Amino acid sequence: MKSPPPRRWHRPPHAAGAFFLLLIAVPAWAAGSEVVGANLLWLALILMSARLFAPLAQRIGFPAVLGELLLGVVLGNLSLLGLGIFDAIAHDPTVAFIAELGVIILLLQIGLETRLADLIKVGPRAFAVGSVGIVVPFVLGAYVVGPWLLPGLSGHAYLFLGATLSATSVGITGRVFRDLGKLDTPAARIVLGAAVIDDVLGLVILAVVSSLVQAGSVSVGQVGGIIAQAVIFLAGSIWIGRLIAPHSSRWLAQLDAGPSMLFAQVLATGLFLAWLAHSMGLAPIIGAFAAGLLFEPVFLRDFDRPAIVREIEPLLPAGEQGLAERLRPILLKHGGHQHEHLIEPIGYFFVPVFFVLTGMQVDLNTLADPKILVVGLGVTAAAIAGKLVAGLAAGSSGKWLVGWGMVPRGEVGLIFAMVGKQLGVMNEAMFSVIVMMVILTTLITPPVLTLLLKRTAPV
Repeated sequence: MKSPPPRRWHRPPHAAGAFFLLLIAVPAWAAGSEVVGANLLWLALILMSARLFAPLAQRIGFPAVLGELLLGVVLGNLSLLGLGIFDAIAHDPTVAFIAELGVIILLLQIGLETRLADLIKVGPRAFAVGSVGIVVPFVLGAYVVGPWLLPGLSGHAYLFLGATLSATSVGITGRVFRDLGKLDTPAARIVLGAAVIDDVLGLVILAVVSSLVQAGSVSVGQVGGIIAQAVIFLAGSIWIGRLIAPHSSRWLAQLDAGPSMLFAQVLATGLFLAWLAHSMGLAPIIGAFAAGLLFEPVFLRDFDRPAIVREIEPLLPAGEQGLAERLRPILLKHGGHQHEHLIEPIGYFFVPVFFVLTGMQVDLNTLADPKILVVGLGVTAAAIAGKLVAGLAAGSSGKWLVGWGMVPRGEVGLIFAMVGKQLGVMNEAMFSVIVMMVILTTLITPPVLTLLLKRTAPV
């Protein structure tokens, strides 16, 4: 007699609507409560909302990150319907810190799943893509599109527009490649390497332009110092870290070979290098990515051995327990390594907060002025074209994939724009145009990349 099929849970027909009402009603009740309690409630609702929206995006063929971004856009613009209950979240420092921690965790995960040797192989291509991806958009923004579409502004304003167009947000592209299991492709490695170079060169451009605005001039020594700092950090952290990692892992495994010690080592290293990068003026995500590259599987064999051998030995006949140790290298080779998966659960919490909060920075009011809309579309077209040109430097490793992978500006573009606004070189019209460009490049990239990855043979 056949056993009955397992019962499937069916979502009540009005569950989504009920949850949306809860999403609106509960924060409205919490708006008057004390800050910590309200933040806890908002984070709980953001987390569950992101988990509900992500599968909806995946069902229509888009990556989960697009669902999280669009959720943020919806929540951040409920005030247009007279519901301003989520307005405080977008500017809350506690939520902002958790979101920043989310993108650091994401880049640490990407670094853990990337092999340094594979990244080195595409180094020349990545350098070419990163360099072109900085120069072409900067020239387009500062000397072509800016003076043409926004006449009458200062030269410093156009320089800041060019600097903003040269930025790249690797978090969004990296998430798409990771969700679709394509991080091990040459195209993904070129994008990751080029994004690191983009960050260094973008930092140089931002520092030079800011110095020109504040002091009226910039010295060659200042530019050289910025480049030297970035190179010393990247090369030094990876070189010294890979010298230390095998010994520190062996010593820590002697104290505790369980997953908790391995988790603490990997996460603490990621946070430390993120802090170090920030203290040197680099983006913290570059430090987190560098930390992930430190942990080659062979360095963590002292952690991998107890976990695997303990599970296998009880299953073997008496006298053959030594077979588990002999099988361990084969199992590790084909079964992955636990250090890549230990960070996964913490990413489930922090990473969606980052993408939802990024979406909440989008102000749809910027689309209300037809003139701003037209200029914004023109600047967005230039922003996309500049990065697609960079993709041509990728050679045979997927020009379109690499080019589109460099397109999103995300939070990096907003940071560049905010610096320009704080220095007083950008008026509200230019800032609105840049925000629109950031919105469109951030939202359009995930579905385009997904389509290209599904249509293109593995590269």
